[in-house]
Amino acid sequence: MTKILALTGGVGGAKLALGLSKILGPKEIMFAVNVGDDFEHLGLHISPDIDSLTYALSGENNQELGWGRSGETWQFIETLGGLGGEAWFRLGDKDLALHVRRAQLLKDNKTLTQATAEIAAYMGIQHTMAPISDDPIRTMVNTADDELAFQHYFVREQCKPAVIGFRFAGIEQAKINPVIEAWLQNCDGVIICPSNPFVSVAPILQVPGMTEAISHLPIIAVSPIVAGMALKGPAAKMMQELQIPTTAKAIADQYKGLINGFVLDKTDAQSIRDLTIPAIATQSVMVTLEDRVALARECIRFLGTLQSK
Repeated sequence: MTKILALTGGVGGAKLALGLSKILGPKEIMFAVNVGDDFEHLGLHISPDIDSLTYALSGENNQELGWGRSGETWQFIETLGGLGGEAWFRLGDKDLALHVRRAQLLKDNKTLTQATAEIAAYMGIQHTMAPISDDPIRTMVNTADDELAFQHYFVREQCKPAVIGFRFAGIEQAKINPVIEAWLQNCDGVIICPSNPFVSVAPILQVPGMTEAISHLPIIAVSPIVAGMALKGPAAKMMQELQIPTTAKAIADQYKGLINGFVLDKTDAQSIRDLTIPAIATQSVMVTLEDRVALARECIRFLGTLQSK
């Protein structure tokens, strides 16, 4: 039986994860989710990447904004701002309910994994969404002027400061989620979703022991860069500021020594000849559900060819 671990973070990762969930059952795929974007805000534990995946798998994601929950209203945050409170992180009214519930569960000594599973069950999600660790990991963005917590850089400052590097606070002490460790005992392969390699995937891979735990498996990565651009988020801007070419090949180079297969968009097909590992070019721009499912099928098929070698 197929048994795959998908590493995911951000909107791009959630899109492919949804496609994978439509093809593979809960016993065939698990999603290991970045928690580096997590932060404490207004007394609540916010888990943006877990939430993006939760809303995607439950069919509750906001199609218009590309983030948050569908049918959202903003009365709470607007009222809070009118009272002089922090309103830069736009928590919707429906979204707020999820964060409050998570806070209650964590206060009741549930782990983040347990809280995520309980919320997912109420939202009708059968697949396992496992935070890479229950220990706190916080992505810090080093800029030319200051070090910023990720959400301060990403949302409050709108990615404007120039990036010079990253730090993952707490990662040295973090332990791999036991749920993920158990899944890897008889796993067939790993798919790295088209997530930002610097701030969505690196906080997963750099958890002590994680790369060693998957290094014996076939691993493919899907490029988040298409025709020199990031479809969502600041990946291309970060690459420019870090003096890394904004190309699909440069993404493959970020995973050098770990992956043994790479998926590019068809517009970057010519880059395959520059790679030293097997690669395929297909449509990786996911606009519709059909696009998500089609890319998921290509990834599973490609991973299968690597497994058979």
